Amino acid sequence: QVQLVESGGGLVQPGGSLRLSCAASGLTFRIYTMGWYRQAPGKQRELVATIITGGSTNYADSVKGRFFISRDNAKNTVYLQMNSLKPEDTAAYFCNAHRTSTYWGQGTQVTVSS
Repeated sequence: QVQLVESGGGLVQPGGSLRLSCAASGLTFRIYTMGWYRQAPGKQRELVATIITGGSTNYADSVKGRFFISRDNAKNTVYLQMNSLKPEDTAAYFCNAHRTSTYWGQGTQVTVSS
């Protein structure tokens, strides 16, 4: 049974930083493309960042230069370092694992507000 468990969300002031973690189990983590998506109230879920098995990364234009995705295959964990956070980054953030099947975590809330 595949499980993706996100953590690290919370309330942060504009300009602040957070690091999200996603611990995976029940799959061969190192062969999966891992990603972070987000969904704000009333909006569609959107891609934030992905990292493939070889380590190459891809980012949404809105987060380039501020967010950084990384993975630790020994710990079956993917991270999202979020810097210079803006109120428009407020959303539920979801971890995603994709190969021939796709799996989702339950999400973690990030709120950027003063």
